[in-house]
Amino acid sequence: QLQLVESGGGLVQPGGSLRLSCAASGFSFQHYAIGWFRQAPGKEREGVFCIGSLGTETIYADSVKGRATISRDNAKKTVYLQMNSLKPEDTAVYYCAASVGDECTWTGTGGMDYWGKGTLVTVSS
Repeated sequence: QLQLVESGGGLVQPGGSLRLSCAASGFSFQHYAIGWFRQAPGKEREGVFCIGSLGTETIYADSVKGRATISRDNAKKTVYLQMNSLKPEDTAVYYCAASVGDECTWTGTGGMDYWGKGTLVTVSS
């Protein structure tokens, strides 16, 4: 059974850091691009970062440039999103999603083949 399971969310103070994990199972992980997306309350889902099957990185959210890094461990079938200098506006449910190939098929409003259920990140003092 194909699964994407996010973890690592929680409450963090402004300026803090979090590492989100996306653990995959049930498909050929090494052939898939994995992306991170987020949806804040009352807002549409937006792309954050993507890492392709060959390691190509695509950053979608200008607001996280310089504060986020993405990495993948094919042996563990896991993708990580490290976020630093967190701001209240980073508060959102963070989702990971998969699409086959070296690029995420995120269109800005949809795409991607498989989605996880999300993990909540709250940045607040």
